[in-house]
Amino acid sequence: MATEAQTAHSTGLPRQPHPDPPTPDRRARTAGTTWIWFLAAGLFALYAVVSVRLHQRVRTTGFDLGIVEQAVRGFASGGAPIVEVEGPDANLLGDHFSPAYAALAPLYRVFPTPVTILLAQAFLLAIAVVPIARYAQRVLGRPAAVVVGLGYGLSWGIAEAVGFDAHEVMFAVPLTAGSVVALAERRLRAAVLWALPLLLVKEDLGLTVAAVGALVAWFGARRLGLATVVAGLAGTAVEVFWLLPANTPEGTFSAWWDSHRRSDDSGGLGAHLERVTVGLFEHEPKVVLLILLVAPTAMVALRSPLLLLVLPTLAWRLTSDNALYWGTSYHYSAVLMPVVFVAFVDGLRRLRAHQGPARIREALAISAVVTALLVPAHPLWSAVRPSTWADEPRVADARAVLAPIPDDAQVQASNRLVPQLTARAEVSVFGSRQSRPNPEWIVVDRTDPVNWPFDALADQDAFVDLARETGYGVVLERGEYVLLRRSTDDPRQFPPPESAPEEAGVAPGE
Repeated sequence: MATEAQTAHSTGLPRQPHPDPPTPDRRARTAGTTWIWFLAAGLFALYAVVSVRLHQRVRTTGFDLGIVEQAVRGFASGGAPIVEVEGPDANLLGDHFSPAYAALAPLYRVFPTPVTILLAQAFLLAIAVVPIARYAQRVLGRPAAVVVGLGYGLSWGIAEAVGFDAHEVMFAVPLTAGSVVALAERRLRAAVLWALPLLLVKEDLGLTVAAVGALVAWFGARRLGLATVVAGLAGTAVEVFWLLPANTPEGTFSAWWDSHRRSDDSGGLGAHLERVTVGLFEHEPKVVLLILLVAPTAMVALRSPLLLLVLPTLAWRLTSDNALYWGTSYHYSAVLMPVVFVAFVDGLRRLRAHQGPARIREALAISAVVTALLVPAHPLWSAVRPSTWADEPRVADARAVLAPIPDDAQVQASNRLVPQLTARAEVSVFGSRQSRPNPEWIVVDRTDPVNWPFDALADQDAFVDLARETGYGVVLERGEYVLLRRSTDDPRQFPPPESAPEEAGVAPGE
């Protein structure tokens, strides 16, 4: 039998346990933590209410809930994750490398509805609080764990993800939480095992895997850490330069390439240096993002080396031309929240060693206040708004207009109407250059100002008129919605190739 020293040498782990902090035994990790499971259940209920009510009120979108459902539907049927929203026969794995969606396929086969996906996301985001709060309780006690658990659960990054459709980040959040807690506890092999599945979630997360490996090496397991760095970098390279292009047929697009390339690479080395230095702070949304990352921790997270794990995600976001990546909206910051709050706990542990418990109480009080002040500014607050629970005539109108569309029909629909149909029809976005031409049905929301890909409602109205000129007749009008159907004997194509509108920026999911 191999000795402990031989085992440590063969894995690259240090022969002696890292002295600070010690690895907890199972009893220390689990004692008195029942309340954390109740916290997770409460957060799940909150997230589910917010996201499902948005869908019921026709506030979700084709970009992105429609994309996610079509991908999961493809996996559930035993085929490729074909996403009609992104183009005829477009494969999700040529847009983002996210085979993790296949994990939802068995559940979707039983409950084929977008609500299944929203509930799965709510569960995965909520369950991440368990390792975070347990770590906080072990290090700082239950009162601190309550503040940290609620800080994570009500954080603006998680709230924004819950309030905007569903995304692959739902898988990354609990995996990241498990990995960063294991790093904090110096369970280095466990940290790597939690991090490696991130390679199946999204192509850029290999950089986060590499960052985990760098910290593992820094904490003493050099061989294991370097191997993890190589695996993360190689995984991202393979996905970006081989797997994404291999799954991108002609006529579709890759969001990774479109979002990460520079629209203007002029200026040479000086321009590149500016972009990765002062350029990181040249726009107000970038500065606000950086401040809000650490403000809920009373800046204490800056004391922890674990906070370095946010750098890969921040690097590609802040150097991108896509302004949607720079701020606090949408789902882009959700994966950062576990890192920030575990770093907060680690920073408090370090602070206590130098300044005593009084400073800990002060930092926790500041954290609680900042969290409470930020909640009303983000989507979780909608759970207590009367408008969330009001019966809206527009919802009944939407259901009435969608009802005549038969199952398995080909449809172009306004962005917010797409996920109302993806469970039973082949749907693309009305007016998008990626949409399949000549659908049998068109259904349009004529008053929604957030109607990508159009810049203005007048542009959309002109496109509806074009549809009527090329053989579509009105079947039903209810409130702000209109349903059109194509005449079977009209030979004209809709839309004519030269008339598709210039798309108004990049859709949020891109």
